[in-house]
Amino acid sequence: MVLAALVYGAALYAAYFIGRQETGVLELRNTGSGRLYGRWPLYAPGEFAIEFMHSVNQSPVRETFRLKEGQITLEYIRFYSFGAGLPFDLQAGQTLSRDGDAMIISGFDFSLRELNLIVGTDHILLINNESISLKELCGQNAHITIRYR
Repeated sequence: MVLAALVYGAALYAAYFIGRQETGVLELRNTGSGRLYGRWPLYAPGEFAIEFMHSVNQSPVRETFRLKEGQITLEYIRFYSFGAGLPFDLQAGQTLSRDGDAMIISGFDFSLRELNLIVGTDHILLINNESISLKELCGQNAHITIRYR
């Protein structure tokens, strides 16, 4: 029974990951000490997201990033209600679309070598079909740096 489960798990892993092109590794470290919290391979198109609950309007916000030319670029922001820190006017090249009740702003034109944030009570890293609680991984109020290697 255990052997069958292991074989089945290996087959699922192979079906999902084999044949996918790895684009690099996403690394998450403590900003001050450099302590490594985790490393995750990224596969084409090299996408990951950070999701959190907006502190004022108490609705989910998802910022989706993609790796391009060794940089982390913001692809789009998905949110349900305008609030502090969220875009409220479109810049040149940006578009606003709807997905049910959600609003999506895309067309951002900036890239970063690293992404710095302070972990709140509910920050989630979404990568390779995994949801990782940054509070559980790093601790609430941890200052973290996300880098592409």
